[in-house]
Amino acid sequence: MKIALDPTPFHHSHGLMEFPRVAADLGYEWLQLTPHPDMIPFFNHPKADDDYVKAFSKACKDAGVGIASTLPVLRWSGPDEDAREAAVRYWKRVIRITAELGVDTIGTEFSGRPEKAEESERMFYRSMEEIVPLVEKEGIKIFIDPHPDDFVENGLAAWRVIRGINSKNFGMVYVASHTFHMQEAPLEIMRAAGDRIGIVHVSDTMDHNRSHGLRYISNPPGNAVRVHQHLKMGDGDVNFDEFFGGLKEIGFLDNPNSVVCSSVFAENENAAEVAKFQLETIKSYIAKQNS
Repeated sequence: MKIALDPTPFHHSHGLMEFPRVAADLGYEWLQLTPHPDMIPFFNHPKADDDYVKAFSKACKDAGVGIASTLPVLRWSGPDEDAREAAVRYWKRVIRITAELGVDTIGTEFSGRPEKAEESERMFYRSMEEIVPLVEKEGIKIFIDPHPDDFVENGLAAWRVIRGINSKNFGMVYVASHTFHMQEAPLEIMRAAGDRIGIVHVSDTMDHNRSHGLRYISNPPGNAVRVHQHLKMGDGDVNFDEFFGGLKEIGFLDNPNSVVCSSVFAENENAAEVAKFQLETIKSYIAKQNS
């Protein structure tokens, strides 16, 4: 199992080539390559040429840090057809970059629209017609997160969509701070997806359903918003004993290819301290399950 750092909190203070050294200095052996304007930006074509990819790979080797996964976020579910076609083109380059980095794991999102769920699902499967053969050929595995405000947010429904791809190269990302938007009990989702959960993101969040739905208040009432946070562990309502217990039950913690990613975004001003806290706390939960 690989414990990785999501370097997003350091985007404002460090360049991409510095991220491997930042991760190493914080005690991490692995890095998640999340969207960045110099490599794979949100929703647009990757900006790294082959030389830049090689330079980043060298920076990782020099720091003694591996790349656990890449994380593109592209509109492969439309619902605009031009955007979907472009996203498929971008995905082809992402897959090539991932392979050139020597990485075989990609985490991503469905990236459709909830108000056009049926259209988004159709376009998602249309994109799979081109992407699945390429992914299987390259030996890469893609894990997908049902992100809040996506065309599928329910955890079990997301697993069914992934299962419908009919490829063992696709699985699920379980994001702890999306727990309360996935609607089903965490253990039910984990047991359903089983060993097809290949990546988990570890951060905390408040349960927006508590206090009669008034934990958060948005105005005017009835806004179509999805509120969640990426807090450090212990600052929200996620039951991490249950979370890590479920991962142990499905064999995730014993799989050398599994990726546990610390993804706290709420405290940039204390990013280094929070990253160290997350690493220590994740390790303590894992040790508790393995004792």
